[in-house]
Amino acid sequence: MPYEFGEILETIKMTEVEHFDIRTVTMGISLRDCSDRNIHVCCNKIYDKILKYAGNHVAIASDVENKYGIAIANKRVSVTPISLIGDGFSVEEFIKIAEVLDKAAAEIGIDYIAGYSALVQKGFTKGDLALISSIPYALSSTKKVCSSVNIGSTKAGINIDAINKMAKVIKETAYLTAKEDSIGCAKLVVFCNAVEDNPFVAGAFHGVSEPEVTLNVGISGPGVVLDAVKSVGNCSFERLAETIKKTVFKITRAGELLGLKVAELNNIPFGIVDISLAPTPAEGDSIADILKAMGVEDVGAPGTTAALAMLNDCVKKAGLMASTYVGGMSGAFIPVSEDAGMIRAVERGNLSLEKLEAMTSVCSVGLDMVAIPGDTPESTIAGIIADEAAIGVINDKTTAARLIPAYGKSAGEYVDYGGLLGRAPIMPVRNISSELLMKRGGRFPAPSRSLTN
Repeated sequence: MPYEFGEILETIKMTEVEHFDIRTVTMGISLRDCSDRNIHVCCNKIYDKILKYAGNHVAIASDVENKYGIAIANKRVSVTPISLIGDGFSVEEFIKIAEVLDKAAAEIGIDYIAGYSALVQKGFTKGDLALISSIPYALSSTKKVCSSVNIGSTKAGINIDAINKMAKVIKETAYLTAKEDSIGCAKLVVFCNAVEDNPFVAGAFHGVSEPEVTLNVGISGPGVVLDAVKSVGNCSFERLAETIKKTVFKITRAGELLGLKVAELNNIPFGIVDISLAPTPAEGDSIADILKAMGVEDVGAPGTTAALAMLNDCVKKAGLMASTYVGGMSGAFIPVSEDAGMIRAVERGNLSLEKLEAMTSVCSVGLDMVAIPGDTPESTIAGIIADEAAIGVINDKTTAARLIPAYGKSAGEYVDYGGLLGRAPIMPVRNISSELLMKRGGRFPAPSRSLTN
C-alpha cells in the first residue's frame, strides 16, 4: 500500500501524540561463520564481524530520527545464539565471548547486544550446559550483554531440567550483581516458544533461519493509544476497538518506514516490524493507564485480563493491515518496572503476582521485569517459570519470565535501575512449596495441539 511519510506524521499529530517513539532498531548479525576451535580466533572473528556490519548503525539511526523527527530510543544488535557458535567451549571460554561482545557493543556505541543464548527446549548439548553455567559470571562482568534461554515449545514440550538449572542461574546472577540491585537478572530472560526475529532485549537473538544480516524494528506508542482511548470516552467496545486499531495502524506505518530507511542506509535487508506496545516509566506512556482508560478502576480489577486481551488483539489486527513485515512478538508488553501505572497498581496492593500471571495468558511475553524477594527458593522460581511455560505451550504463544530475586531485599522494598529499566516494587511470593513437583525433572510432554503436521 503506497504512502507518504508526511501524511503519516500529519495523521499522528492529529491524535496529539505523547511519548511516541520507535523503541528500537535492532541489527541482527549471523555469527555462524565465526566458529573456531581456538577461542582467540573465534573472539576475533566475532568482534570484527560485528564492527563490519554495525560500525555505523548508531550514526545512521540517529540521522534517520533527526531527519523525520521521531526518536529512536535504542540502537541494538542481536547475534546468533552463542551456544551454537561456541559448542565445545568451556565455561571460561564462553565468558571470554561475552566480554568480546561487550567490547564490540561499547566500540560501536549501541545500547545492548543480545544473543548470549541457548535453545534447550528438548535437551542439552555440552555447549548449552557450559553457556548456561557461565551466564551469572558473563552478566556480572559485562554492561551491555543480554542473555536468554528457551526452555520449552509447543512442539517439544517443556524441559523441566532446564527450568531448574535456570532458577539456579537466576539466583546466582542476583547474588553476583547484588550491589547493583541484582541488575544482572534484568538482562536475562527464560523463554518458551522464543521467536527468531525479536528486536527487543533482553530476549533478542538472531535465529538460525535468519539471513546473514537484517534490520528489525520494535515500535512503541502506548501514549498515542492512551490519548485515542481517552478521546472516545464511554463508547461501545466495537467503537473502542476501531479507535485502537486505527491508531496502531498509523504508528506501525511510521515505524516500518523508519526501519526501511535505516536498513537502506546500512545497505542490509529489512526484516520485520514488531508491533508490540512497549511502555516506559514516563507518565502517560503506560499500558496500565490504557487499561484504566478502558474502564477498570486499576490494574488487577476484575475485567483487567479481558481489557488486555482486546487491546492485544487490536494491536495485532492493525499491525497486520499496516505492514507486510510483521514479526517478533507483536502485542502489548506489561513489564512491571517499566510501566508507571503497573508500579502504582503493585504499590496499592491491587496487582498480585497471580493476577499478573493471568494477564500474561493474553498479552505478549509474560512475567517481565518482576522483582521478588531475594530469599525466594530456587524451586519456587522454577515453579513460576514452569507456569509461564505451560501458558505458552498450551496456547502456542511466546511466554517468558524475567524475574529479579533482589538479593538481600524483601517485599515492599524496591530495586531502581533508572532509564528504561525503571524502578520495581518487590512483589510478595506465596510461601507454598513446589519443590517436590519440580524435583521430578525430565521433560513435560508436548500437548496434543503440537501434532499439526
